[in-house]
Amino acid sequence: MSEDHYLAGLDLRDRRVVFIGGGGVAQRRLPRLIAAGARVELIAPEVTVAVSGMIESGEVSWQRRGYAEGDLDGAWYAIAASSDPEVNVRVVEEAQRRRVFCVRSDLAAAGTAVTPAIGEHDGMVLGVLAGGAHRRSAAVRDVVLEALRTGALAEAGELGAKTAGVVLVGAGPGDPDLITVAGRRELARADLVVADRLAPRALLDELSGHVEIVDAAKIPYGRAATQQAINTALIEGARAGQRVVRLKGGDSFVFGRGFEEVLACAEEGIAVTVIPGVTSAFSAPASAGIPVTHRGVTHEVVVVSGHVGPADESSLVDWPSVARLRGTLVLMMAMQRLGEFAEVLMANGKPGDTPAAVIADGATRNQRVLRSTVAQVAAEAREQEFTPPAIVVIGEVAGFGA
Repeated sequence: MSEDHYLAGLDLRDRRVVFIGGGGVAQRRLPRLIAAGARVELIAPEVTVAVSGMIESGEVSWQRRGYAEGDLDGAWYAIAASSDPEVNVRVVEEAQRRRVFCVRSDLAAAGTAVTPAIGEHDGMVLGVLAGGAHRRSAAVRDVVLEALRTGALAEAGELGAKTAGVVLVGAGPGDPDLITVAGRRELARADLVVADRLAPRALLDELSGHVEIVDAAKIPYGRAATQQAINTALIEGARAGQRVVRLKGGDSFVFGRGFEEVLACAEEGIAVTVIPGVTSAFSAPASAGIPVTHRGVTHEVVVVSGHVGPADESSLVDWPSVARLRGTLVLMMAMQRLGEFAEVLMANGKPGDTPAAVIADGATRNQRVLRSTVAQVAAEAREQEFTPPAIVVIGEVAGFGA
């Protein structure tokens, strides 16, 4: 087969595509055909569980039998992916007679079309062909996609097309690799970044030299006015025509005041995009080998903010009810009052020997883990000098991974 392939984008919307075979190749290739709007007709005696799900949802029609001459009548495109090479030969032969382009999955050179290594980025579909060398084309695709997603490779005209506004990006628990692809892409487009102290610092090192960085922890006017000052920085930056990224640790909407910032911008007519992040409430325990749920052990997870104590009149937490829960309790921002929380839980029925764990600086090179019990966790955390940021997990799962 010649390596001089002609790369083209096919419009398969509402057009018949015949897929021969219901195995692993179908499981990989069918979703993109479905997304393209093709009328996919699958012909195979058996299918995988995943393919069966596509059939049951009505995304694919299935003829439960083997291939027969004439199956490509009226087809625009065909894929020969049978586990029997002789069947694939016959499919390709019929396709050639009917002038239907056909991919042969087991021997690419024997087909009349080759599936490129495909990836998507910001509304674009990228395809790479390497003369049937699938591993090479996939490797090149992955490098190009990663460069686009990180901003190492800028799209032509990207700066001109960039729009002013605010993007709320949850940066994850601490490891810079745990930010989402969408979040990293927005950082590469930013003109101004307003960063929390809990946002992974390594991400800031990747920013272009023209990007202005505002440390939200150092905005003046005192702690009580900090949030208002942050809101003002976001709004003024967007009004100045900048693309402003509000970079926050974890997820912006999990005790991160993210929605306050959304409302503040909305009141001023500033467009806001929200990109969720990996919350430390679940990822920090996971990094310590603690699952917040486990079959047969817990049927609920409750995440509670510890920024005010249980006796504080502004507290909205029903501590007696929380204490009675049999599942997992995750406390955030709780280190300062950990003893108070332990006491109120035990006073309302939580056994003192219930496992408890503290994960400090989760998902970073400085991560520390303390294994204890509800009765002892506050004293031991103090003795071992555990300090924020830290996540506290209470429940049977806190004893896992020890």
